[in-house]
Amino acid sequence: MQSLRMLGGSETLLQILVSAFLTILFLQSGIDKVVDRRGNMEWLKGHFGMSPLAGIVPAMVTAITILEIAAGALSGIGCVVIILSRDSTLAFYGAVISAIAIIALFFGQRVAKDYAGAAVLVPYFLLALSAIYLLAQR
Repeated sequence: MQSLRMLGGSETLLQILVSAFLTILFLQSGIDKVVDRRGNMEWLKGHFGMSPLAGIVPAMVTAITILEIAAGALSGIGCVVIILSRDSTLAFYGAVISAIAIIALFFGQRVAKDYAGAAVLVPYFLLALSAIYLLAQR
């Protein structure tokens, strides 16, 4: 277990792993919304077509894209900082923004009455909450 001791223990390893996970999750999703904005917009207009949110889909897509890219970028930079200096501050803020993004997504799914889609977000939200707790440890 020498390598685990060199990393600073299991807590540091968990901080690195949870930050890496949130980085992948949110950067991929945010970048996809930038690269395929038209496709995402068309799908979401149909998804929210019969909901009270139908008229604000473009604003919602912009807001969630910003949240996702910010969450992913802060988590990614924070992951590197944890590895280099054991400081989890940036990763902590990435996890907080991740939780906010998931709450926004959950709200949208519930308003659109996509209860199965909302349920899929619950494990991600629990992971984000766990990340917040874990990353606040130092």
